[in-house]
Amino acid sequence: MRWFEPHWQELTSKDLKVRKLEQPLKLLHLSDFHVTSEEDLEAISKAIKLGLGEKPDLAVITGDFFTTTWEDTERYAACLRTLTGTVPTFACSGNHDGGSWAARASGYEDLSQLERLLESANIRLLKNETSKVSIKNQSLNLVGLGDIWARDFSPDTVTELQPTPEPTIVLSHNPDTKELLQSYDWDLVCCGHTHGGQLVVPLLGWRPFLPVRDSSFPEGILSKDDRHIHITRGVGNLHGMRFNCRPEISILNLS
Repeated sequence: MRWFEPHWQELTSKDLKVRKLEQPLKLLHLSDFHVTSEEDLEAISKAIKLGLGEKPDLAVITGDFFTTTWEDTERYAACLRTLTGTVPTFACSGNHDGGSWAARASGYEDLSQLERLLESANIRLLKNETSKVSIKNQSLNLVGLGDIWARDFSPDTVTELQPTPEPTIVLSHNPDTKELLQSYDWDLVCCGHTHGGQLVVPLLGWRPFLPVRDSSFPEGILSKDDRHIHITRGVGNLHGMRFNCRPEISILNLS
């Protein structure tokens, strides 16, 4: 659980039909780096290298860059710049990255440290806001939402969550927000947070270790009415352990 599987990364590739998409795009979805030591940067570097090997058109990172605190911003940013030097990269925050929940868990009281990190790494942090981007002449709405545990989740402030001619991709760290997003217009929601359960024990399964209200869907793709939710198992972990639940680098083939 501690010495082998946390470092045994898996590159997965999944196909999704996205309405309003005029040409295929390849999306790299990363999440939950949970950096805690210098060695963790090696795992992040390996994950980025594996993802870039698939030649994605766009990358998103769905939160939990930190576990508690991490002050070596430049070393971390240099690691992340290997991604942003190749592909446009966007992110949302997670519960560990700053705010009311993180402060109670020995983390940051706000997102200032995350903002400094991502600015230095050339990653656009979306905080209840939209970035309209053009990838291979395809227009997209990228919506990043604040974390629900941090009480920073405000989809009402994002006008692009109303019907638009372009596909809308939402970054929302915690998949429990899927119920709160049902009344809005979007095509794909990318989430992390669950770590896939992190410890998937025979007979017990993932449920005892899943930090969400809805424990029926720990990872993978949930599709309904031409809309999709993707939950990645993430790259990092908590307490240095994984069992029967490898870290994941996710490639989404959108068409």
